[in-house]
Amino acid sequence: MACPRRIMPEVVAATCVDPVERGETTVNDCVFCRILADRSKAAIVHEDDATLAFMDPRQANEGHLLVIPKLHVETVWDMDEETASALFRVVPKIAQALRSALNLSGMSIWQSNGRAGSQEVPHVHVHLMPRHVGDGLLRVYPARVENAAREQLDAVADRIRKALPA
Repeated sequence: MACPRRIMPEVVAATCVDPVERGETTVNDCVFCRILADRSKAAIVHEDDATLAFMDPRQANEGHLLVIPKLHVETVWDMDEETASALFRVVPKIAQALRSALNLSGMSIWQSNGRAGSQEVPHVHVHLMPRHVGDGLLRVYPARVENAAREQLDAVADRIRKALPA
């Protein structure tokens, strides 16, 4: 569930959720909300009304950065359309600047959700990772994965279409 208000430095001390009742992270516990409260904790690349982009301290490749919504939202499933639009509208802008500044020939962009998705920080964030041929990072498939049968793809697509809101 998303925090019901935008995270502003003067209100970060307020807790948005009851951690005992919900077993979830509070704004006080969220490392990204702490960065929003004190910009000196991060190397800021870009900021607008709804998003913040900053360098990931783990630089597997130079230039790895994160883009977050200022609204504390734990997963993409919790994001409203306005927040998602703001977040994904700025990603190409940052990607283009990253490519230009570092003369990149490749980049991986990803967003993880939940424990099974390897989400490490419970605040939605998009990674922009510069890539170089042979860097050995982010192999998506550990081995060759065969294509599914068309019937299976159609059946899953049908289930997903039925779950889409009208």
